Amino acid sequence: MPSREATGAPRRIVVVGGVAAGMSFAARARRLDERASIVVLERGEHVSFANCGLPYFVGDEITERSALLVQTPESLRAALDLDVRTGHDVTAIDAERKIVVATAAGERAEFEYDELMLAPGAFALRPPIPGLDDPRVRTLRTVGDAAWMKDAAGSARRAVVLGAGFIGVEAAEALRHRGLEVDIVEFAPHVLPPLETEMASLVTAELRQHGVRVNAGVAASAVEGAGDHAIVRLSDGRGLPADLVVLSVGVRPDTAFAEAAGVATERGAIVVDEHGRTSVPHIWAAGDAVAKTDPVTGARRPVALAGPANREGRLIADAMLGERAPRPMAAPLGTAIVRVFGLTAALTGANRRALDDAGIDHETMHLHPGSHAGYFPGAETIHLVVHFAPATADEPGRIYGAQAVGADGVDKRIDVIATAMRAGLGVADLIDLDLSYAPPYGSAKDPVNMAGLLGQNVVEGVTRLWQPQDLPDVLANALVLDVRRRDEWETGFLPGALHIPHTELRDRLDEVREAAAGRPVRIHCASGVRSYLAHRQLAAAGFDSATLSGGMQTLLAYHGKDILTYEVDHRSAAA
Repeated sequence: MPSREATGAPRRIVVVGGVAAGMSFAARARRLDERASIVVLERGEHVSFANCGLPYFVGDEITERSALLVQTPESLRAALDLDVRTGHDVTAIDAERKIVVATAAGERAEFEYDELMLAPGAFALRPPIPGLDDPRVRTLRTVGDAAWMKDAAGSARRAVVLGAGFIGVEAAEALRHRGLEVDIVEFAPHVLPPLETEMASLVTAELRQHGVRVNAGVAASAVEGAGDHAIVRLSDGRGLPADLVVLSVGVRPDTAFAEAAGVATERGAIVVDEHGRTSVPHIWAAGDAVAKTDPVTGARRPVALAGPANREGRLIADAMLGERAPRPMAAPLGTAIVRVFGLTAALTGANRRALDDAGIDHETMHLHPGSHAGYFPGAETIHLVVHFAPATADEPGRIYGAQAVGADGVDKRIDVIATAMRAGLGVADLIDLDLSYAPPYGSAKDPVNMAGLLGQNVVEGVTRLWQPQDLPDVLANALVLDVRRRDEWETGFLPGALHIPHTELRDRLDEVREAAAGRPVRIHCASGVRSYLAHRQLAAAGFDSATLSGGMQTLLAYHGKDILTYEVDHRSAAA
């Protein structure tokens, strides 16, 4: 039987799911094939909306609901001749007959296809917690969710947010902006679990400074009705009163209907090739429901981000309908960013846990540069961490990931490092990036350039680092040398540390040798600059020395102030 193309009949394309991947695909498909019949089946009320803007609508920074609606079925029909059907829940695929089955308003409908694009996204996880059916519990996934939450916040006094991922933190900020008392509950040890501990602690401090109560390392065990409000019961026995509860504990690919049709999945996520083809002929997939290969660790996992989903939709249309050889879909680095009141937190690539889980040996460096020239008013500290391959690796200096937290300039630096990673640049190559500079915007040595300079030193062995997590071993087996000024020392120091300001070290090396008594010397200052200078002096004198990555700023962010002592040490500079 001749194909529809051979007979000149228009190609029938069905798209399951709109928003990022689905609508990006459908729009590109129309531009490539004017004659095709393109039907988009969307379960929800809106097919193209700004889901990343929902928390800002709840917080009243986006005031009009209509601003969230990027396109409507009517505008898509007029501009692109797309047949968009909202309220259509796809329940089955008959791959042999090439039919999609959906229900709409209780009625069954069938749609024939020549090519099927799956962009069903993900659904919010609902853990087995009693009471989640309480009407005061809501997710923040749709325009309807946001509208309900915005209205509810007008009369509510207290809110509890279950989950401190990106959406949870944004929801907490939005509700706090509306004047509510807000608690965040996060089962992981800290908020924003993908962040390193020393970075997440900065976010926690910012949340608390703005009145958000952070309950980390504890789970919600039940939601109990209490008359005009609810009580969120925690695993430690406490109860948090709430007039509304935001459920934001994660998502899972919405793929059961595809699995039932024989589409291969991995831990619930659809498996595709580099062009978006699934295991079933003529079925393609993209977006939050698809498994991506991590370009650093090789792990397979979904990446629930709008940017990759949009790009994938377009590239699949090219592979399906384009005349030239299609570009493969690049494995996403997972670059993400979030505002938390006056701070910004951003990340790209792998974190320490992912690298450890994958058995990838790595170096980690911490820097605390300014967002722009220090002599120009308004410079803010950027706390930056970069993971990269050690000198012993097959690709020494390869950048594995980076994170940054700060009040200004964070987005630019993480985006530059993400670009360098995509281009295959090594950490030392960051030195050579020709970045824009004027005092209000940056420094002659941009923080990214500084990361390159330090990274090169580490890879080449000029600098040897010790890490905050090494502290117990260092205290037990090494001499800690504190090279800060006397006034800094008096604000608190590590127990047993020897205090010698770095400007006096050359004349006091014998004191270090005597105190070390053959042990390694582990140096620190406030941020890592002065301790690096001291490290070079000790290394030249034959000591086994290393400098603390990021200095006391990073150490306290990782461990907290309880590690410090304030008793006068007989070996300090005052002796």
